[in-house]
Amino acid sequence: MSGLLLRLAGPLQSWGERSAFTAVRDTAPFPTRSALIGLFAAAEGIGRGDSLDRYQDLRLTVRVDRPGVRLVDYHTVGGGFPKDRTAATSGGSNKGAAVITRRHYLSDAVFVVAVTTTDETVESLADALSRPHWAPYLGRRSCVPDEPFLLRRHVDDPEEELRTRVPLSRTAPPAKNGDGQQAGTIPVEFLHEQPPPPSSQAEPVPVDVIDVNDVPVSFAQHGRTHTGRRLHRTRLPVPRSLAGPPQTLMQRLIDYAHLEESA
Repeated sequence: MSGLLLRLAGPLQSWGERSAFTAVRDTAPFPTRSALIGLFAAAEGIGRGDSLDRYQDLRLTVRVDRPGVRLVDYHTVGGGFPKDRTAATSGGSNKGAAVITRRHYLSDAVFVVAVTTTDETVESLADALSRPHWAPYLGRRSCVPDEPFLLRRHVDDPEEELRTRVPLSRTAPPAKNGDGQQAGTIPVEFLHEQPPPPSSQAEPVPVDVIDVNDVPVSFAQHGRTHTGRRLHRTRLPVPRSLAGPPQTLMQRLIDYAHLEESA
């Protein structure tokens, strides 16, 4: 088993928790498994009606570099036109009036995702994400990912990379230990699909167990179905050296990504 690392950043992201087209289009506070598998399937050219079995064994771990700020957009479609030019219905007619929705987004959020799977699947996914069949987006087509997107194509232990080596997209807060020296680590939120590794700290790390319904069974146009999974949310210490001022972030990310090329 090995894996790859994705950095999900951009002006806006939206990770819908419900597949139905409701008046309020919400967003989860983190990338959903359904959205990530949809991103992988699109990159590999897998259609909505095709099997998703190849993604069942993927293990996803999310590091929350910046949670972002929730933004709500008052959105209208098809207003002020004759009925035949308004939004279409599933029955082949038209609604005859504007469709009004309130769409939720995360603004200025950054997540880094460790994708762990077999070496063969890692290679296939990395190739597809480098040259995608359909362009990737962060939950909705209007949410274009920032660069760098694919941080590493192949690492032996991507979850360990998240905890110890991948640059943080944030500035380290001022912190001092009891001796008046700067603390060597800062706490960062992680979301694990399996219980997190034991902490080396004297005090056990609190774990918040949450249930979400975001495992895709089918993306079929008129038959989208999902099942549930359990997430383990916790805050783990990462080296303070991974953080830094905003003006150095891009260079730190580029330097990290280039380490693979020089290896």
